[in-house]
Amino acid sequence: MKYKILIVEDESDINGLLVKILGKAEYQTVQAFSGTEAKLLLEKEIPDLILLDLMLPGISGEELLHDIRENKHYNIPVLVLSAKNSLGDKVSLLKNGADDYITKPFEPEEVIARVQSALRRAGKEFSSKKILTYKTLQLYPQSRKVTISGTEIVLTAHEYEIIYLFMQNPEKVYSRESLYELVWHGGYYGENNTVNVHVSNLRKKLKEAGSEEDYIQTVYGIGFKLQ
Repeated sequence: MKYKILIVEDESDINGLLVKILGKAEYQTVQAFSGTEAKLLLEKEIPDLILLDLMLPGISGEELLHDIRENKHYNIPVLVLSAKNSLGDKVSLLKNGADDYITKPFEPEEVIARVQSALRRAGKEFSSKKILTYKTLQLYPQSRKVTISGTEIVLTAHEYEIIYLFMQNPEKVYSRESLYELVWHGGYYGENNTVNVHVSNLRKKLKEAGSEEDYIQTVYGIGFKLQ
């Protein structure tokens, strides 16, 4: 089953880019270029998730979000896309019914991670059956199982999300801030040691499973990546 995502974005280049990003991750997409068009599409078919821009012709993104939350039949995760990045803007939108917030410009992997996370919170399984492999490490997205040399590793939900991000993008360095935002879905203010503790615990579990090498590399002054 491919999950259907409604993209509500009036800038055609950004709308098209999101179609490509989501298509590569095996999602089906429907495009709307105004709030009015999106509202008409919602009357015909309910998607599994909505990516919603705020600055739209016709009905604004804020108005559409309000309509979606007022209509009890629309139990749909809504991820807001916006160039506004102040804490006040984010808090206001989350209070008004947005499930998450993606700031423009965005990275493709951030979009996919937030979409997957929102779908999981809504009780939907990730649609891809692809097994991720890195050296002797294997990750099974449908069962959320991780093995190393065939031995299963018991991970917490946050440890799983961290290794999942790493294995999706083996060459990418993730800052502590981006890991905190993608895994814990909150603002990172620098003093929180949560990310370091979870990465340390993850390293320990990989070692205890019989790994002779350190899979996670610390990139000093930046963050972490796969070794």
